[in-house]
Amino acid sequence: MQSDNQSGNQVKRSSSRGFASMDPQRQREIASEGGRAAHERGTAHEFTSEEAREAGRKGGQARAENRSARQRASAQSPMSSDSSGDTGSNQSNVSDR
Repeated sequence: MQSDNQSGNQVKRSSSRGFASMDPQRQREIASEGGRAAHERGTAHEFTSEEAREAGRKGGQARAENRSARQRASAQSPMSSDSSGDTGSNQSNVSDR
């Protein structure tokens, strides 16, 4: 059951069951307890500097690939042939004057 959120009323959840329906503070408390328990048991993963470096490299690589894919898609879109979608190729001429 949800109430109207546009008028400033809070949205009521349809169910009071489950992790997602909990207060965010309570979710953090539960997650924190799980993390502490995993460290106490010795089953928690702790990144080595090499693993962290590799993860950062992969993240940067994925970001670069996504960016180039977006650029290719925008270059192929019908809007790019319009002069209003100019990418600034004439900008070098302005500084030469």
